[in-house]
Amino acid sequence: MNTMKDFITQVSDLICGYPLFIVLIGGGLFLFFYSRMVPFRHFGRSIEALRAKDSSEGEGGQITSWQALCSAIAATIGMGNIAGVAIALSIGGPGAIFWMWISTVVGMATKFFEGTLASMYRGRDSEGNLQGGPMYMITEGLGAKWKPMAIFFAIFGCIGTLCLMQPNQLVEAIDTVFLIPRGIEPTFWLHLAMGVAITVITAIVVLGGIERIAAMASKLVPLMIVLYFLLVGYILILNYEAIPSVFASIFEGAFSMKAGIGGIVGIALLGARRAALINEAGTGTASMMHGSSRNSQPVREGFVAMIAPLTDSGLVCTLTSLAILSTGYTAGEGMKGLQIAIDAFGKAIPGVGEYLLLAILFIFAFSTMFSYSYYGMKCTAFLFGAKYGKYYNYFYLALLIVASVMSLPTVVGIIDIAYAFMAFPTMYTLLRLAPKAKAALVKYIEENPRRK
Repeated sequence: MNTMKDFITQVSDLICGYPLFIVLIGGGLFLFFYSRMVPFRHFGRSIEALRAKDSSEGEGGQITSWQALCSAIAATIGMGNIAGVAIALSIGGPGAIFWMWISTVVGMATKFFEGTLASMYRGRDSEGNLQGGPMYMITEGLGAKWKPMAIFFAIFGCIGTLCLMQPNQLVEAIDTVFLIPRGIEPTFWLHLAMGVAITVITAIVVLGGIERIAAMASKLVPLMIVLYFLLVGYILILNYEAIPSVFASIFEGAFSMKAGIGGIVGIALLGARRAALINEAGTGTASMMHGSSRNSQPVREGFVAMIAPLTDSGLVCTLTSLAILSTGYTAGEGMKGLQIAIDAFGKAIPGVGEYLLLAILFIFAFSTMFSYSYYGMKCTAFLFGAKYGKYYNYFYLALLIVASVMSLPTVVGIIDIAYAFMAFPTMYTLLRLAPKAKAALVKYIEENPRRK
């Protein structure tokens, strides 16, 4: 078992090192400048796009732009925003957070192109329903001869969207907060029982289809962000004197020459990798949700999509890092996940901090598990036909149980590898079709001038 875990970790480190960094960050930087810094120049339009009265008047979509955004954010704001930040801090120290910020800005540009092109290039499934996502961007935008690449994406999409991190880290959180302090041994069978309970709750929403998922996400997302903001805000008020030194440690760690140029590059790779896999910009997942929007204007959908990275890997991840670092945490050895965050919150608010965080973790985890099933179902429908897509949900639910008893490095490695193989075809398609999105952006700006 350890041999398999080591093999998965080694493959993950190889693929998700320089290759993924170049594709996601390099490609994202190109899109950022090619669009003339669209996240900065047109962020106000993102807010306007959410309030647009006709955002649900388009043909063929299943949900509104607001529901698409909330569902996409629900999928990305999850355990990764807490466990992922903790992992980055445990391995790379505070400096990794700076590179997460850089990845956030780059990711906003990438998400603009994803949202725009997902709405622009939608296709019909085997039952004639209008669908969106990288599979259809590839076949409709690049042509039928590129279908093997669309199939390649869909295969790894079925794996990458299995949501293994959420039940795994939720079980770890229950162990840390409830079981271990009370002297209860967290055995395999106890983890398995928790996995079954998590799966049953998830099944109630997942088996209800995209409409139920979107409706639940539109309610959970604003709630969980506000609650988390209040909790972290309280911790920062208690530790306000440490905030300047926290920011200093982030910038110092990002550019520290103690480990030489190689050390800086390593921290940059780690921070950017974790942020990219948290906000999922360039991996193609969010485009499947935005491709289901009823929004009739692709560029406006792109503006809506741009908000997600700022919310998850920008706001929420920053809140997590500040809360952890302000309590005096210093990077240790080896990969650690939620235990770091739980210890930090418990230290900041003795007696109740870990319980408050656990309550929010439940919302984070379940909101992600609700949304991810839809992504895998769409990939399955593309591969085998729409009538078989629903069967993915049963496979998805079964794997939630399996994930609850897996080791953290194995879970992280499997998801990272799958996401890398999703990112390669997605970013290639975005770069190839970028001129189409840019032309649509120029036309949209001309036809919709901002009021002075």
